[in-house]
Amino acid sequence: MFSRDRWDEILEALNANKFRTLLTAFGVFWGITILVLLLALTNGLKNGVTSGFGNFATNSMFIWTQQTSKPYKGLPKGRRFNFKLDDVASLKNDFPQLKYVSPRNQLGGYSGANNVIRGTKTGAFQVNGDYPEFIKQQPMDILQGRFVSYSDINAKRKVCVIGTGVVKGMYDKDEEILGTYIKINGVNFMVIGTFKVSNSQGDKEEDANTIFVPFTTFGQAFNFADNVGWLAVTAHDETNITSLKPQIIESLKNRRKVHPEDDRAIGNFDLAEAFGRVNGLFSILSFVGYFVGALVLMSGIIGISNIMLIVVKERTKEIGVRRALGAAPWTIKSQILQESLILTILSGMVGISFAAAVIYGLNYALDMNGPVENFANPSVSMSVVFIALFILVVSGLLAGLIPANSATKMKPVDALRIE
Repeated sequence: MFSRDRWDEILEALNANKFRTLLTAFGVFWGITILVLLLALTNGLKNGVTSGFGNFATNSMFIWTQQTSKPYKGLPKGRRFNFKLDDVASLKNDFPQLKYVSPRNQLGGYSGANNVIRGTKTGAFQVNGDYPEFIKQQPMDILQGRFVSYSDINAKRKVCVIGTGVVKGMYDKDEEILGTYIKINGVNFMVIGTFKVSNSQGDKEEDANTIFVPFTTFGQAFNFADNVGWLAVTAHDETNITSLKPQIIESLKNRRKVHPEDDRAIGNFDLAEAFGRVNGLFSILSFVGYFVGALVLMSGIIGISNIMLIVVKERTKEIGVRRALGAAPWTIKSQILQESLILTILSGMVGISFAAAVIYGLNYALDMNGPVENFANPSVSMSVVFIALFILVVSGLLAGLIPANSATKMKPVDALRIE
């Protein structure tokens, strides 16, 4: 391996027919490029789709009320009902596996009628009534000030935390924000913090145009009393929320006097189940990427093996002379293997570099032109690069194995007879 004469022979052999060497190397180059790009594009699609889940804790579910579809205990079909705050306390007591149970209420919307006033400025924003633990379920970056606290909940303080879109719409540039007041549906609230949702960089309209107020203040100021719009429920890591879902819904049905077999009365969205399906889908796509890339790479390896057989055939007399002069079979075999290995690794490394340049170009285009729906940050991990290098080494050895064995099986006398 470290013999200069050996390297000179390898380079001379590869340069003997440059066009043939280039075409042979292209098969491996193209195969490894396709493999890396397929995996990068799969990751880009996965990143884009999973970003739709936001930063919300994935072992969670959302539960809300709908119309009943069956009469029960004297109550009619088609009845509308609400969860209450005592349902939250009941779930926490009955299910110790639950980490957070957050009651939520909402009014307005960033695409609805104007509901917020500050001086001469007005705007339409989504207003959420929440408990302090909600920030642990959906992590967000507090840019200034703080999030709502339990002291705000207990004292029913008229305070709020506003998103970056609210800041842009209601404040001038460099204007002081903390300690100022905005009027929500005619009620004054003091701003105690600003935030952006981490996964969206504060750019998503719905995230940016959101205002959080203490849940108890929300109920008192906007006449919601102790009604709960919906629940955000998160289980401890060691418990799958999907396994608890039937029991949680059954408990809520009992408390709200809903028929046990009424499947329409309580709606839910199981984030853990949905996230698991998405992960399963992309595991399959990653496998397909490896499989297709490996097939394309294999065609290049077969090409190298065929060309090396031709090279051995062309150098039959040379091999016979070397054998007659005392060259050991392993010396002949190792040179053929080295030639195959060098050709495979060099073309593969060029393919990896080319794929990396394409991935960089894709990310640069995304940064310049803004995010694309369901596609973000196409990339591959270093483990994929190391796997590709391992595949190249093994493939190079396999590609040279048959030609090397063919060269060493030839008797020196027979080799010398061939013109």
